[in-house]
Amino acid sequence: MSSDAPIPQPLEHSSSQRGAGANISNADASEGEFRPALSRDSSQHVIGHAGILANGDQVNREYTNGTMNGATDDRVSQHTVDIDTQDNNRLHRDRKPPLPITVKFVDLRNTVKIEGKTTWSLKHPFKFRRQPEIQKEILHGVTGSVMPGETLAIMGPSGSGKTTLLNLLGGRNHHGITGQSTYNDIPYNKALKRRMGFVTQDDVLFAHLTVRETLVYAALLRLPTASFTRAQKVARADETIVELGLERCRDTVIGGPFFRGVSGGERKRVCIGHEILVDPSLLFLDEPTSGLDSTTALRIIQVIRNIAKAGRTVLTTIHQPSSRLFYMFDKLILLSQGNSIYFGNAKEAPAYFSSIGLTPFIAMNPADFILDLASGNLNDISIPPALEKSSTMQIAGSDKPLLAAPSPSEVHSYLVQRFEQELLPKEKSKLLSLGSTKEELKLGVTAKREWSTSWMDQFSVLMIRGLKERRHEYLSYLRFVQVFFISVIVGCLWWRSDRETEANVADQMGLIFFIAIFWGMFPLFTAIFTFPQERAMLNKERASDLYRLSSYFMARTLGDLPLDLVMPTIFVLIVYFMTNLHLSAAAFFLTLLTVYINVVVSQGLGFMIGAVLMEVKQATTLASIVMLSFILTGGFFVQHIPVWMKWLKYISFNYYNYRLLTKIQYSGSEQYDCNTSTGCKSLSTASVFHGMSLAGGGIDAMALLIMVVGYRFLAYFALQRLNVRH
Repeated sequence: MSSDAPIPQPLEHSSSQRGAGANISNADASEGEFRPALSRDSSQHVIGHAGILANGDQVNREYTNGTMNGATDDRVSQHTVDIDTQDNNRLHRDRKPPLPITVKFVDLRNTVKIEGKTTWSLKHPFKFRRQPEIQKEILHGVTGSVMPGETLAIMGPSGSGKTTLLNLLGGRNHHGITGQSTYNDIPYNKALKRRMGFVTQDDVLFAHLTVRETLVYAALLRLPTASFTRAQKVARADETIVELGLERCRDTVIGGPFFRGVSGGERKRVCIGHEILVDPSLLFLDEPTSGLDSTTALRIIQVIRNIAKAGRTVLTTIHQPSSRLFYMFDKLILLSQGNSIYFGNAKEAPAYFSSIGLTPFIAMNPADFILDLASGNLNDISIPPALEKSSTMQIAGSDKPLLAAPSPSEVHSYLVQRFEQELLPKEKSKLLSLGSTKEELKLGVTAKREWSTSWMDQFSVLMIRGLKERRHEYLSYLRFVQVFFISVIVGCLWWRSDRETEANVADQMGLIFFIAIFWGMFPLFTAIFTFPQERAMLNKERASDLYRLSSYFMARTLGDLPLDLVMPTIFVLIVYFMTNLHLSAAAFFLTLLTVYINVVVSQGLGFMIGAVLMEVKQATTLASIVMLSFILTGGFFVQHIPVWMKWLKYISFNYYNYRLLTKIQYSGSEQYDCNTSTGCKSLSTASVFHGMSLAGGGIDAMALLIMVVGYRFLAYFALQRLNVRH
């Protein structure tokens, strides 16, 4: 059955309604749909909606209770949503009720700046023109309110400002705002973030974690340690799984675009569960039913209604709900091009538009009807007299005027004008009559902002979560195969090399330089993806104050090190002995340690580039340029670098790594060419070293350690620059 298919039940119409042409056959009369007048007089539109709205309300009440008048048991089982309200009440019985928060907003406006484009023409190839910056107003004075226990639906066509309004009220946008929005009569402050839950339109979840792991880690991060033990936090996550009906998929991975996991509806419920773990007073949802089938969407909205009934304030955008979903909302804001054209009881919206002369001629989903109005589309809808006059055309040579459909802009202007004349003054007077909020409720939204968990707890949870999420990458057999075969190929090319002649020493120097550049590029081009790929998750979790940026950064950069060092170890173990490098324990372990440092330095550079640009293509391009510059100035290919480019080698980690590996493998006391007529020569005099001193190495090691710390500091400051913490 489709989402718009109502439950058939005869309607009772008064004789005056039938006489006025409001006669609707039982076959077309369906509860939950808006009933139009099927006959129309050019000068008068007679509509009878009182019974229709009452029946719609009856459907809503009966559907919520899981029973329907006149329906058989089979129909009940077909339409009833599998939500165990008694179990939910039992789960909430021992919980402290959330702080009731009333949201009010008056004349809310939002303006964004659009940068001007730079133009260029062939006529003036050396002249660039930049268009001036444009300011565009997205919201035009939106007013409304929503109380604890209520669900406010924000509707409108695409581009009408639904998500913008939700982000403003949810504290996700603080730029270009005028007007007033209050929470228990207190303006937005950062302490409110702990009492808010925000479910974004995109399901931002870790694909390789199971449903239970996702909610358990969220509980460990979000629930305050002062009030919950670790066992209680895990129990809260399990309760949320039961509350949202996720028991069957609790041990199923979330899934991603290339491998299967939970369904779309289950993924959306996991996102909701992620936010309601802390019993938020305010819950914001951005189009929670997008892309879901009617049955799944119905269950999601039922979950949202149950959340609101527990004393929470719920605001959600929704694009095009079915008639059953539409009647589940308590309040409705209808937006059109950033203007409000309706605010009030959702069930009374069709009656309001009928009162201003807009009525459908056919049976229609009320949500479709009001969205057509918001889009300026009056097909199959009566035209009010005011718009008939404005859209009358005169045909040449004829005395009869032609009635043309009004343009969308005319419909928009008419709807905005009528809203500002009839509904807006009433709503503003209601807001004034609400009175002042109690002091204890005001104090609840201005309490001191404190972290729920300690830095060390955040670090440990994030590290464990990161290892579980990325274990498939580091334990992938493809990476092992890749490193193993490269190691074998390198070992075969330099098989049992020696240092008997200068030519042989030169070959070994090529091997050392290859080791330096390979373990400089391999980790670099892996690390640059780290922060750009996790940006959405970082923004989401930091906006909810889940953790400090420093704890995330340390867990992300240190947590992967043990797994990152497995591959270099395999490589060195294979290559070192196959190529017959300096066979001593000190030389072997120093070589391994130097390769480790090289990996950590190149990772830090990748972190920095990725954090600065936060865009994979740009980061990859910049990393290629930087790495090639470092390789060319690393001391192997070019010895006589121009003076004005010499500074490049001093910031190249390849330069220091190559020198350090060389000094580990060779010493000035070694000799070569002993079998020639000229006799033995000291390695320190070999031209292949180009005058490099084979003693020391402390300066090179110190330079690499400075880069280990410096690149990571720059990456951390680049993440701070994102200002993801509002």
